[in-house]
Amino acid sequence: MALNALLPRPQGLLAATPARLAVLAFVVAFLAGLGLAIAQVDGERGIPVISASSDIDVAGIKVDVTADSDEEARRKGWQEAVRKGWEKLGGPKLADGQLLSLVSAVVIENEQLGGNRYIATLGVTFDRQRAGGYLGGLAQKARSGPMLLIPVTMSGGSAMVYEQRNPWQRAWAEYQSGTSRIDYVRPSGAGSDSLLVTYGQTGRHSRAWWNTVLDQFGAADILVPIAELHYQYPGGPVQGEFTARYGPDNAYLDSFTMTAASPDELPQMLSKAVLQFDQIFTKALEEGKLRPDPTLSRSGIEVSPIIQRLIEASRAAQAAETAAASGSEASTDASSPTPAPSTSVVTASGTYVVQFATPDGGSFDATLSGVRAIPGVRGVGVSSTAIGGTSVMQVTFAGTLDQLAAALRARGFNVTQGSNALRISR
Repeated sequence: MALNALLPRPQGLLAATPARLAVLAFVVAFLAGLGLAIAQVDGERGIPVISASSDIDVAGIKVDVTADSDEEARRKGWQEAVRKGWEKLGGPKLADGQLLSLVSAVVIENEQLGGNRYIATLGVTFDRQRAGGYLGGLAQKARSGPMLLIPVTMSGGSAMVYEQRNPWQRAWAEYQSGTSRIDYVRPSGAGSDSLLVTYGQTGRHSRAWWNTVLDQFGAADILVPIAELHYQYPGGPVQGEFTARYGPDNAYLDSFTMTAASPDELPQMLSKAVLQFDQIFTKALEEGKLRPDPTLSRSGIEVSPIIQRLIEASRAAQAAETAAASGSEASTDASSPTPAPSTSVVTASGTYVVQFATPDGGSFDATLSGVRAIPGVRGVGVSSTAIGGTSVMQVTFAGTLDQLAAALRARGFNVTQGSNALRISR
């Protein structure tokens, strides 16, 4: 007798039938895929953005004073910083006591104290409500529209945005932007931000793709501050090459360089770079370069008004022919007035889920443009984007689901129709 005949056979769920092995393999693959998807958005990625105050900040004020004691030198240095900060803002001459009453904080950026001498770089924050009356129209200058900020770090031949926490991201998250004329939209980098906002995104020119990203954050345009960091040797100087770009076409604005004496001084250098970027963006706003790009509006890629009028006229003519044909078949009383033929047909609109294959960015754009151009489509909104997989859109259509499926087929799409949704491909 064979040995395997004497062994007990596995029963129930342990029986290794082909069907059960297939189910087990599917479960393992699903869990592996789920773990991979979670790993892409999980972990310590996000840095919360500090709340923006409306106070007026003046940074980078240098002082060098002497006195009879160290404490007296520090006090005189702070008073001098307040006066210099007020002069930078163009405020009127005020007594020292009156100026101090307008100050809400003094920020120590760097200081050296000793030998009755005080050398420091300070920042002064003036309370807007108390100081605003002396500064005239400072707070009334035009601000930009909401600008999506994508801080790119380049180091060691790689580029990074939110894939992991980094000093450049932190510098922008900690920047107090309340007094800036630029309305920064700064993602925290947590969750799906690291998948949606990447360095590769800055090189895409697709308006349909950019609209999808901007809609997620309520922004109107894009700002890209790039920090390319070169570490000379371990523990040595860090040279930073900074480039300001903007818009969906990644247009160049300006560039500058800075150097930190060591990696420990890198955060201070990046904080100064953020202030210089803000000056560059503000100058571009004054020169009219940061106007919202009209091609980033969804209305810019809708059907042309001329074509839309032709479509409506065709529908009206078809409706009139239908009304005339039905009227000729029905018997009418000669004495009764003949109703005027209807020139429009009221069709109920519905919103339908449409899944579409998106193997690459080009197919994503082509599918959206093709669906928007279909007669009867009133609106298209992307609810899920998966390049290399299946994306999902919500289509508002003046007609039934069957009619939408027929219109898509007429446009050359392969359509699979479900109970309340469609799946299309080319």
